[in-house]
Amino acid sequence: MTPRTAIRLTRPFTLLPPLLGIVSGAVCAFGSIHNPDPARRVTWAVVGAIALGSLCASFLNAASNALNQITDLEVDRVNKPDRPLVTGEAGIRETWILTWILYVLAMVPVWFVVVPPREGLAARFLAPLSTHQTFFLFLGGLVFTLVYSLPSWGRTKRLGIWANLTIAIPRGALLKVAGWTMVAPALALEPWVIGFLFFLFLVGAASTKDFSDVPGDRAGGCRTLPILHGNRKAVAIMSPFFVLPWLLLIPLGFLPDPLAPEHRLLTGNPWLLAALGVLLSAWGLYTVRLLRRNPDELSTTENHPSWTHMYLMMMAAQVGFALAYVL
Repeated sequence: MTPRTAIRLTRPFTLLPPLLGIVSGAVCAFGSIHNPDPARRVTWAVVGAIALGSLCASFLNAASNALNQITDLEVDRVNKPDRPLVTGEAGIRETWILTWILYVLAMVPVWFVVVPPREGLAARFLAPLSTHQTFFLFLGGLVFTLVYSLPSWGRTKRLGIWANLTIAIPRGALLKVAGWTMVAPALALEPWVIGFLFFLFLVGAASTKDFSDVPGDRAGGCRTLPILHGNRKAVAIMSPFFVLPWLLLIPLGFLPDPLAPEHRLLTGNPWLLAALGVLLSAWGLYTVRLLRRNPDELSTTENHPSWTHMYLMMMAAQVGFALAYVL
């Protein structure tokens, strides 16, 4: 397999959102009240943990992309006929080898990411099991990639809304919390609440790309929302998830933490978080308008503007959260 083929199988342009999500989660933890270092010093241990965790997150996403091309071969014969496995540029066996190499590269190094960050490889390797929270969150993400793609694990990609949930849990909730654990423990409510907002967004937004893939998905037995309900009803199901999470963000920055009422639930700058919620809610409404304007157009456009807006919203939300915790 040539390097060019490996790059096409891993689809590196899709690696930016999870990479940004990891870094954003870590920055939020760094600026939060839960940072185990009250002085919030930027040490080499902290920088190294975030860098290593981010690299491993990219490997995990790349492995998932390669696995999807194996399990979606029949789907891609219709939807993506230029992909390496369809054209014969890559073989099934060598793609499996690449997939498992990437999974190993994602999981083994992340064992050395412990919370709080420590100096020295030996100290990290021998740290108590409870400090290896990042590893176990990554392991959960790995399991969800198998559940989504492999028939022997359930292949939820073929099961309508279950496909969206299987995407939203690891790429929304677990990703954000994993980034948090590169700096601070995930024992508080705060990282899970932040992750829940991204989870809610992806439950709906994950279907944006399904409309143009209907012919191949139907041939491959995948019952996505557009196939199950038609374009108009699928858009109606998706629409609230583009707005609801960000509306919830507006008051969340001001509410007390029910487990620790002496501080707020979200300990970033509450006014910046509220402003981010307003901005993303308005953006979500605009995206919904694009979706509803002509739902049938979604099936005839390879990259509908709503798909672009979904990715941009996701990245803007990651950046916005990070800024709210450091400004």
